[in-house]
Amino acid sequence: MIRKSNLMERKNSFLLLFGLGISTLGDFIYLVAINVLVLKLTGSAAAVAGLWMMGPIASLLTKFWSGSMIDRLNIRGIMIGTDILRAALVAMIPFFQTVLPIYICLLFLSVSKAFFEPAALTYITHAVPEEDRKQFNSFRSLITSSAFLVGPAISGALLLVTSVDISIWLNAVSFVVSAIMVYFLPDVNASSNQTVQKISFQMLKNDWGEVFKYSHKHHFIVKVYFLAQFTMIIALGMDAQEVVFTQQVLGLSETDYGLLISLTGVGSILGAAVVSSLAKRISIKALMISGYLMVSIGYLVYAFSFSFVTVALGFMVLGFFNSFSGTGFMTFYQNNVPVGMMGRISSIFGIFQSLLQILFILLIGFTGDIIPIRYSIIGASILMLFVSIWQIKLILIPNKSNYFEDRSVLKNTS
Repeated sequence: MIRKSNLMERKNSFLLLFGLGISTLGDFIYLVAINVLVLKLTGSAAAVAGLWMMGPIASLLTKFWSGSMIDRLNIRGIMIGTDILRAALVAMIPFFQTVLPIYICLLFLSVSKAFFEPAALTYITHAVPEEDRKQFNSFRSLITSSAFLVGPAISGALLLVTSVDISIWLNAVSFVVSAIMVYFLPDVNASSNQTVQKISFQMLKNDWGEVFKYSHKHHFIVKVYFLAQFTMIIALGMDAQEVVFTQQVLGLSETDYGLLISLTGVGSILGAAVVSSLAKRISIKALMISGYLMVSIGYLVYAFSFSFVTVALGFMVLGFFNSFSGTGFMTFYQNNVPVGMMGRISSIFGIFQSLLQILFILLIGFTGDIIPIRYSIIGASILMLFVSIWQIKLILIPNKSNYFEDRSVLKNTS
């Protein structure tokens, strides 16, 4: 019976990983294709830049209420429904001849994603036993890193032999495949209400009150969460200026920049592979400490670089250790946040994350027009180092060790 149960858990984990992975691969294929399509339709770099604002805007419009629905509805149903909706929206894009309906589709796609991601996180926490979460998260990181490298390459190859439309429709198919994989997974909260009460101001007020009450009671978890998200926000702000920095400051070519992105992807795959193979031996603490420290060092190397070689080294380091920090933090989050509130907590905290993300991207871009962009990147990388050290100090507080208990390591060493 135990063996049969373990076999079923492994089968479900494989289906979940495959479903999430194929969807992520499709996202990266589509990422290249949609930029090419909009540039082809408009010839405007500003129109292409506008694509990147749809996600944060959708987050601000939906996350203050989406978590209330995620925690009350059937999670598996949300994942299947949003996958099908995303497939339909993506499939329509090639039929549009102007940019406005494409933007509208992208806005609704981002709204769907704002539901899918917290629902997927909650489902993983429900479905994967605590002692197996670190291993699962490491495999998911490996798949995402591989998709980051392989997806754009596939998209580029498709653009050479077929068309932009085919690339986009393939992304739609990937969402359908993801929905089919999730359909074969078990319901983890089948007893949940299949309908949600009408969203009211009072319900939202109560849910926000619960989240803030939880935050006040568990301020250590919230501190670790926000420091982790802040490092990501700083990184995104610097990433938004990568092209400007590498080409205008360092004088590298577009080909050099493409190679740098590929090297980052290789580093991410290698790091994720190491974490996946050693997940049972590396503690959550070790993953987070080494990850946050080395990622910040990688960005420092990048900020102070004067040649392709040093930039490549920085990119490889930060790519390699991203999997360490990501896997460690995700496992910490799943092990400490109550699964019944995970949708609301992820969504409500996500609002503040989106606001900070927009502000930080604009801040780095704005300061880059006033002072040399190198100084903006150096300042941001030093800030990331300080935030990472603050995070590490929190992790190493002796009386907080219970938050980082690692059953997979204890089980492996016992």
